[in-house]
Amino acid sequence: MTAGRPPGAWSAAWALALALTWAAQGHAEETLSVCLDKAGAASPSRGDTGAQGFDLAVARALAMRIGRTLAVQPYESETDSDANPDHQMNTLLSDGRCQLVLGYPLFADALGRPRAERSRLPGYAGAKPEDRRRWVRLNELAASRGYRFDPLVVVLGPGVAGREIRGLADLKPLRIVAEERTLGDAVLMTYGGGVLIGRITHVVPGRDLFEGMERGDGDATLVELHRFDAYRAQHPDTGLSSSGHYHSVGFNIGAVGLASDGPLMAEVNAAISDMLARDELPALARAAGLTFLPPREPNLSATITRAQLSGD
Repeated sequence: MTAGRPPGAWSAAWALALALTWAAQGHAEETLSVCLDKAGAASPSRGDTGAQGFDLAVARALAMRIGRTLAVQPYESETDSDANPDHQMNTLLSDGRCQLVLGYPLFADALGRPRAERSRLPGYAGAKPEDRRRWVRLNELAASRGYRFDPLVVVLGPGVAGREIRGLADLKPLRIVAEERTLGDAVLMTYGGGVLIGRITHVVPGRDLFEGMERGDGDATLVELHRFDAYRAQHPDTGLSSSGHYHSVGFNIGAVGLASDGPLMAEVNAAISDMLARDELPALARAAGLTFLPPREPNLSATITRAQLSGD
């Protein structure tokens, strides 16, 4: 990954968002600055559909409700095994790149006082080479109310389309593909005390999962629903299909900001609550090609237990 990617390398919609960021400079008191993950580290999509497109639409709606001009800071989360996504988002907030990060998985362990003192910035639009070498002191984070729920869904290959999947036990006769060291992989490997292990083939995260299934390299996988939405939006003729079976493990998606910025977080929470009460978010999700599921209680997910991983 390279830092300081030129604006021409971004899609048109994101280039416009970045232009809004530059246009808003000099009016910081009227601006809501939002960091959005352009790369989608866990997503095969590089377009403005799916979760990324939805988060952008939510950012616009939030800015309108609290009476500010939206300024978007695109960034690219790192995907190597040593990368810590929570620290990457914290550095962007702590360095003043933005006031909010949207698309944040609401896990209690990732919030509050950070476990590390400092971290490096991820690549972001407009970054200079020296920014990639800079260490940023991390601050305590606070989460908003969730604005959607993201479950794991069983995706089926063309050869088994329409097959009824009522639980993970129904995958036993199938060839299962899993991206190693992902949440879906942990569920599949742990389920039923390991009864599926012999059916699982592992692939590198972010590489060829769905394409391989299109070629017949596997019959089923378990991934975050928004990932399959993004792939389906980019490949409308795909032979892959959702089984409709969601695993019980999932989490709310929301916004995160600095704990010291309490007034802003209160405004954001009020705006999200209003959008949920008025049932406005499903339409934004449809426009982005994202399957919308409303947030669930509790707002913050606790550490996932082995018992949860081993069930349906």
